Parts: sequence; C-alpha cells; structure tokens
Amino acid sequence: MKMLLSLLALLLAATVTASAEDTRCFEMRVYYAPEGKLDALHARFRDHTLKLFAKHGITSLGYFVPIGDNPERKLVYFLAYPSLDARNASWKAFMADPDWQKAHKASEANGKLVAKVESAYLSATDYSPLAKAENVGNRVFELRTYVTEPGRLPNLNARFRDHTVKLFAKHGMTNIAYWTPLADQKGAVNPPDKDNTLIYLLAHASPDAAKASFGKFGSDPDWNAAKKASEEKAGGPLTIKGGVKSVFLVPTDYSPVK
Repeated sequence: MKMLLSLLALLLAATVTASAEDTRCFEMRVYYAPEGKLDALHARFRDHTLKLFAKHGITSLGYFVPIGDNPERKLVYFLAYPSLDARNASWKAFMADPDWQKAHKASEANGKLVAKVESAYLSATDYSPLAKAENVGNRVFELRTYVTEPGRLPNLNARFRDHTVKLFAKHGMTNIAYWTPLADQKGAVNPPDKDNTLIYLLAHASPDAAKASFGKFGSDPDWNAAKKASEEKAGGPLTIKGGVKSVFLVPTDYSPVK
C-alpha cells in the first residue's frame, strides 16, 4: 500500500507539472513616442487601448517605462495570447474595431503618438514561472536580455533551469518570467535572434536592493561552481562579449502587474 501511494503521488506530481506548462504566445512591444507625446500615449492606453485589448482576447501583463530619464520616450509592454494564430486574429479584430479607430483618430489630432515600434513573439521556457498580472506594489522590474555564443542557448537555459533561478530566489530576487523568441517572427518588428536570445523579467524592492542581491549572487560558491561547470561543458563562455543587457523599469499607473 505504501508503495502504491508513493506511485500515485509521483503520478500526481507529474500531472501537475505537465498542466502547469505555459504554452501561450507572448509579445514584447516597445513604443517610442515623439517628443512631447508620451503622456498622450499613456492616456490612450489608460482610457481606451487596454479595454479594447481585453475585448478582443488580448491579455495585458505589464506596461513599463525606464526608471529615471527616458530620453527615447519608451513604453515597454508585454501581452499574452493562447497562440500566435490567436494573436494575429485578435489584432486584426482590434485594428478593425470602430471604437479603436475613433480613439486612435482623436488621440492623433495633433500628431502621431508613436514614432517607432519594436516587437517580438516569445514563448515561455520550461523553467519559467507562470507569467501573470500580479499587483504586489512598490516594486521595480529589471528586463534582462542575454545573447549567447552560437549554439549555446541550450547550455544557458540548462544553467538557468538547474541553478540560476533558484539562486536568484535565494538572494531575494523575484523571478517573473523567462522567454525565448518564437521561431515564427513573421509580422514582428526588428525581433531578436531566435537561436541565441534569452529575455527575462525580475522584480526587486529597489535598484539598490537589486545591486545588493546580485552582489551576493555573484559571490555565492554554488553560483561560481555552476558557472564554471557550464562553461567547461560548453567549451567557453555562454554569452558573447557585451551580450548581457539590463534595463530597470517601473510600471505605469495602468499596468496590471506592479
């Protein structure tokens, strides 16, 4: 009986793990507003866009701006869909919606609100937490992008899966989501390389807290052992020189995730 119960527990755990797999399509979009237009762009999202996204089956996760100066007037946001096909159908319906067309026209009576767009379609890694619009409040977010040496993205994912994610949590960092670009980027604007890019979001109490956490993480013997072993296995560093980028973000007042 004890053995049977153990087997049932293992089967249940496997079922839970499988059902928790996040198979959604995600999209990261970056808007650059013309000078003097970022507040109007925020107003359009706040008053119209988010409601219309929801109407057409588009899940808003988070809307952010860089901390401090924002000379490029950037708005960074993340959306989720059941699939890439669902994404394309939802956007087609959204763009054709008379309410969107009316709001768009009215908001741009004195000029366009978006000068440039960048976008990428993403899929959750198998070790990513379930990305959700959780309002905790009083957090800053860190968007980190890693570009690997050719063929070493699987090595990087293995290191995050087996070591890094747990060590981040150990040192006070909140893992929000981990993504890699979808193979199909048709329709995306200036997407990252699908074969060598990892994009992820962390949350911290503050930029100073992030600095302290990364300091402890960097000196952790478990991290240094994992880093050394992973690079020996791969035959060298996993990321290219200058291939780690970090941007600190704060959520907008209308962002679901805070």
